[in-house]
Amino acid sequence: MKAVLVTGAAGFIGKNLCAALEHEKEIEILRFDRKSTLEELTAYINKAEFVFHLAGINRPKNAEEYDKGNRGLTKELMDIMLQSGKKIPVVMTSSIQAELDNEYGKSKKASEEELFKWSQNGSNPAYVYRLPNVFGKWSKPNYNSVVATFCHNVANGLPIQINDRATELTLVYIDDVVSELVSAMNGSANLEDDGYCYVKREFKTTLQYLADTIYSFADARNKLVVPNFEGVFERFLFATFSSFYSQDNFGYELAMRYDDRGWLAEFIKSNQFGQIFISRTKPGITRGNHWHNTKIEKFLVIDGDAEISFRRIFSEEVIKYQVSGQQLNVIDIPAGYTHSITNTGNTDLITLFWADEIFNSEKTDTYFLEV
Repeated sequence: MKAVLVTGAAGFIGKNLCAALEHEKEIEILRFDRKSTLEELTAYINKAEFVFHLAGINRPKNAEEYDKGNRGLTKELMDIMLQSGKKIPVVMTSSIQAELDNEYGKSKKASEEELFKWSQNGSNPAYVYRLPNVFGKWSKPNYNSVVATFCHNVANGLPIQINDRATELTLVYIDDVVSELVSAMNGSANLEDDGYCYVKREFKTTLQYLADTIYSFADARNKLVVPNFEGVFERFLFATFSSFYSQDNFGYELAMRYDDRGWLAEFIKSNQFGQIFISRTKPGITRGNHWHNTKIEKFLVIDGDAEISFRRIFSEEVIKYQVSGQQLNVIDIPAGYTHSITNTGNTDLITLFWADEIFNSEKTDTYFLEV
């Protein structure tokens, strides 16, 4: 087993890193956090073969705590390692704010210098990842991430505050950060010419776009229209947003339209892939008997038995498919064919439908015609 020390293991990046390391073979994770003691830290260092130094502070009650929580802790770590005489690699997360003249930035810069000094004195491998704003699951709102704050507030119906909507942000996703850290442990740190390591993939956005996109996620439950996830940033942002739902707010009801045939409900919609809906149909009942010029559909019976019938609108030939929830069989509904589905069983029929476009009541592209 390879013993790996993670300081700040209970923090945002630490929890995600530890979760990833648990999937690595032959890794023993030594977790150090705010509740741990210096005695425990010493014991961990004497056992460790690799160190991730993630611990730090960025929202103290007073400015003096910046130095103690960042440079001070790093110096204590380096002193213990120096006393141990061990030559083991250390990866530390820092911040792009280390280049700025503010208390937090100065404390992170001083932390970097403590690590580099220890490295140079003993020829120990040391890697510093300068990170911009990191977003993802388990981040803390109103603490270290505007993304976390916006996602938490919008997901829970709270207001957000934006001072300058044009403010530009540089973001990295937590999974990319963790991937880089694990790569560094495996000997492939992304070290640049300036002596610092960086996450390869970054996202540029504005507060305006960030807020609008997060609000669209919340609105998706009402309109059922999910955003465009072709861009990985939006997909990563949605994963972050969904992690902030309160425990009693994971579920939401769909509107069910009842009639004498059964019921039908829209499930999810997208301007890119169309929409999915579901129906329950009573025995002997037929749905459909219409055709489309351009709209394409797919039918999938998931419970019960049915007969799906087609007829090209200028032909008398009727094509029939027998389908059952016992053997899933997707049926494509081509343009220009009138079609229907009939419940031929003794129990209610449950069917999933997909259409390549969102239903438009002003332009339905639907024309009723008996098969």
